[in-house]
Amino acid sequence: MPTNILMPALSPTMEKGNLAKWLKKVGDKIKSGDVIAEIETDKATMEVEAVDEGVLARIVVPEGTADVPVNQLIAVLAGEGEDVTAVAAPSAEKPVAAMPAAVSAPAASAAPIAVAAAPSAPVATGAAMAATGARVFASPLARRIAKDAGLSLVGLAGSGPHGRIVERDVRAAMASGTARPASAAVAPAPAKAVSSLPPDEQIKKFFEPGSYDEIPHDNMRRTIARRLTESMQNVPHFYLTADCDLDLLLSLREEANAGAPLRDGKPLFKLSVNDFVIKAMAMALHAIPDANVSFTEGAMLKHKRADVGVAVAIPNGLITPIVRDAGRKSLSAISLDMKDFAARAKIRKLLPTEYQGGTTAISNLGMFGIKQFTAVINPPHATILAVGVGEKRAVVRNGQLTAASVMSVTLSCDHRAVDGALGAELLQAFKGFIERPMSMLV
Repeated sequence: MPTNILMPALSPTMEKGNLAKWLKKVGDKIKSGDVIAEIETDKATMEVEAVDEGVLARIVVPEGTADVPVNQLIAVLAGEGEDVTAVAAPSAEKPVAAMPAAVSAPAASAAPIAVAAAPSAPVATGAAMAATGARVFASPLARRIAKDAGLSLVGLAGSGPHGRIVERDVRAAMASGTARPASAAVAPAPAKAVSSLPPDEQIKKFFEPGSYDEIPHDNMRRTIARRLTESMQNVPHFYLTADCDLDLLLSLREEANAGAPLRDGKPLFKLSVNDFVIKAMAMALHAIPDANVSFTEGAMLKHKRADVGVAVAIPNGLITPIVRDAGRKSLSAISLDMKDFAARAKIRKLLPTEYQGGTTAISNLGMFGIKQFTAVINPPHATILAVGVGEKRAVVRNGQLTAASVMSVTLSCDHRAVDGALGAELLQAFKGFIERPMSMLV
């Protein structure tokens, strides 16, 4: 009996994924444990292993297909002795949107299948409906606003799903003076105003056709946009900035790197300023435990460990691998963790457990020469530290003007969880560890 292969859930929060690549073709023998496909989630590309044995009889979802729902049928495996050519592909329960060719093209080996019919053309707008005398499709709110204003919906162009007239269409018509009284005779619909177009089309109207390339968003970019928009809308941010003297830290870093043990003639580690920043932030959270929290509507989650996420730039986005229990790790261990994370992040091979969760985060743009910036909190974190470049500045020491290496850092806080004074205590603790780096080693 044929065995259905379904789209797997590769993380607790995964709802859809892109079927990036088939590693087996129709007719190939499959053993349990064989890697048969690569699935692209919003953060990583992961391999899928077969759990049954047989012959790959049908590929239902071609490689390069985007937004495949979890548990959607993607392939059919024929059992021992079954005629592969006789195994029919069950019809997909839901239509699946094909990934744009610019992202990934379907492989030639993928078997052609019958895909669910594409959605029908958008429902006619008010203008078209007026010509036929058919019903005008509009939302209840749009109908009420039009009725209260004594206006007709006939002739209005709808920007909602399938051409449905929605509130913004009515208000746009009222504002532009193109709305007609309810008693007026039906007339051809006016030309679409920019304000009544879908948001994407409104933006495109400002640019000459052919003067730009349209690059579809991948899952990562869509997720970044959604999560950070939600964070700025739902999390009340405030910001605290401090300057940190780096002279002692830079001296200790140079000494530690010079004394690093060798293996095959190469040092086992090379500490960066960012490694010290990760350690200092974790130890600051241990010193100010009331700031090591996550806000929920029913309670405050007070964490027992300081798990520090570190933003890593990768092609077309970023990801935040987490250094677990960073406050209790040595600087060399943190350095080796980050080297491994950065290498695997760039090829999207991090596991969900390596970038989900955490109690705070660090975003460092110092390597780009950025002096100071603010970062957006990534829930469920209550804080994030933005780190600028370490540079020589004029400072006063013991009443004397001198030059010192100084780094500006800005702490973003969720005001629901971390009040101003508490955030200031956390930043002062961080500054203390940075300016007295030996305290992180004892």
